[in-house]
Amino acid sequence: YDECKKRVPATRLNSGGLGGSSSGGGNGGSGGAGGLFGAGGDGGTGGVAAAGTTGGNGGAGGAAGLFALAPGGSGGFGGDGVSTFLSTGGNGGAGGSAGMWFGSGGAGGAGGFGGKSGGAGGAGGNAGTLIGSGGAGGSGGNAGATGDGVGGAGGDGGKSGAIGNGGNGGSGGASEAGAGTGGAGGVGGSAVLIGNGGNGGNGGRGATDGDAGTGGIGGTLLGADGLAGLTP
Repeated sequence: YDECKKRVPATRLNSGGLGGSSSGGGNGGSGGAGGLFGAGGDGGTGGVAAAGTTGGNGGAGGAAGLFALAPGGSGGFGGDGVSTFLSTGGNGGAGGSAGMWFGSGGAGGAGGFGGKSGGAGGAGGNAGTLIGSGGAGGSGGNAGATGDGVGGAGGDGGKSGAIGNGGNGGSGGASEAGAGTGGAGGVGGSAVLIGNGGNGGNGGRGATDGDAGTGGIGGTLLGADGLAGLTP
């Protein structure tokens, strides 16, 4: 390893930096891309919203380096809205993609809580083209107990490489309101040649429950389709 460091510039080995988190409802920063052999950095968390506004979106996860075995960065969490019927949770950031050939996709960030509606979960990142699994989708944020709040949708799972499993879809957020609707579950990611499709996310609880996500398609040579999510 020491000899490798002498021969390869450090920027090619390093992982991407963490994206900055925000305050005051601003968006979180994106994670840095990895060097040629490094992992992607995680996205930053979105800021908490002021009354009646929307929480900041989570930053996207950084992509892994071109030849990295390490995964893409995870998406940042969406910022919460305050507990009023006017506020909305921020969306979770998307997971970063893996390198060209190998590695798994990063997980999507969870959506933030909102009084009016929860934020959507971020999609999982795609795997490298040869070997790797897709990242899981983030869960949708819950909606508050006032009015007819809507839970956030779960993020879709990422696509696998030629060998690997699809990512699972995220669960939909719950609605705590008497007349509210739960968020839909995310769709499971598909597998390519050998591997199972990701499972669909569960639908969120509400006076009207959210739809469950469908499972991803299994590999064409070997693999089972993912299971559909459940409803409350």
